[in-house]
Amino acid sequence: MTKMTEDAREAPDAVARMLSANAADCAALGKRLRGAPPPLVITCARGSSDHAATFAKYLIETRLGVPTMSFAPSVASIYGARLKMAGALFIAISQSGRSPDLIASAQAACDAGALVVTIVNAEESPLARVGQICLPLHAGRERSVAATKSFIVSLAAVLQIAAHWGERKELAAALDGLPGNLGAAAALDWSPAENTFAKADGMLVIGRGLGFAIAQEAALKLKETSVLHAEPFSAAEVEHGPMALVREGFPILVFSQQDETRAGVQDLVSNLRGKGGRVFVAEQGPAAPGRLPAVTGIDPALALVTMIQSFYFLANAVALARGRDPDDPPHLRKETKTL
Repeated sequence: MTKMTEDAREAPDAVARMLSANAADCAALGKRLRGAPPPLVITCARGSSDHAATFAKYLIETRLGVPTMSFAPSVASIYGARLKMAGALFIAISQSGRSPDLIASAQAACDAGALVVTIVNAEESPLARVGQICLPLHAGRERSVAATKSFIVSLAAVLQIAAHWGERKELAAALDGLPGNLGAAAALDWSPAENTFAKADGMLVIGRGLGFAIAQEAALKLKETSVLHAEPFSAAEVEHGPMALVREGFPILVFSQQDETRAGVQDLVSNLRGKGGRVFVAEQGPAAPGRLPAVTGIDPALALVTMIQSFYFLANAVALARGRDPDDPPHLRKETKTL
C-alpha cells in the first residue's frame, strides 16, 4: 500500500470529522449570508484546491443562484491591483495555507470589504488567520505529494456551506451519509481501465458542470502520479477542437452524473466511441463494459465526490503499472509557495 492509498482511505473519517467540527460555524455563516446576501462569490485557489473551487462555482450557481467567479492570485500578488469587492463573499481554499499569492489575495479581498472565508487544512497557517471566518478541513497530515483526502474534504466543505446557506435540509442529510458512501466507493473496482491508461501516451478526461471539476482533478492526478499527459475538458468543449485528437483506441475517461448534463454527455460518449475512442464512463450504477461503477441512490453532487474517491485507487494502480512511484513524483513537492 502506498502513502497515496493510505491517505485516500482516510477520507471517510476525515469528512466525518470536518462535518462535525464545522457544523456550528457553517450554520452561523449560512445565517449571515442569508441576512446580507452577497451579489457575487469569488473563489481563490491553486492546484487541486482550485478544482474544488470549480466545484464550488457550479454548486453555488446551480443550487443558490449566485454568480461565482475565479480570482487570479497574481492580480493581487504581482500586479497589486485593487478590485472593488465590497459585499462579495471571497472563498480561499488551500491545503497548506502558506502560498504567498493566496495570502495576498485574501488580504486584498478583506481590505476591499469582502467577507473572506478561508478553507484550510493547516489551522496554524498564515492564510487561516486572514479574513473573518476560517473553516479548517480537519483532514490530518497528508503524506503523499498528490492530494487525495484533502481534496475530498474540500468538496465536502463546499457542500456544507451550500447546505447551510440555502437551508437545504435534504443536502445536509445526504452529507451525513457521505462518509459511508466514500467507504463504499473505495471498495469499487475500476481496474478494467487500468491497462488502457497505463499504456497510454496521452488521453482526455471529460466532465460537465459539477463533473468538470472532477475531470480536472483526475487529469492532474494522472499527470502527477503517472507522468501521463491527461487533459481535462468540459463535455461542451470537446467538439470545439479536442475531438481532433480522437483516433482508434484513444483512451478517454468520462465522469457522468445524473443531472441536467447527463443526456448531452451520453450523446458525446456515443460520438467518441463512433470515432474509435476507448471510452470509460464513470457513472452511478453497476460495472459494465466501458462503465466504471459508482455509488447509487445519492445526490448527483455527492456521487461525484465518491467517484473521485474510487478514481484515486485507479490512479495509484496506473502509476505503479507504469513503473512510477505515486508518492514521489518528479520535480514536485507537497507544499508550493507561489508568489
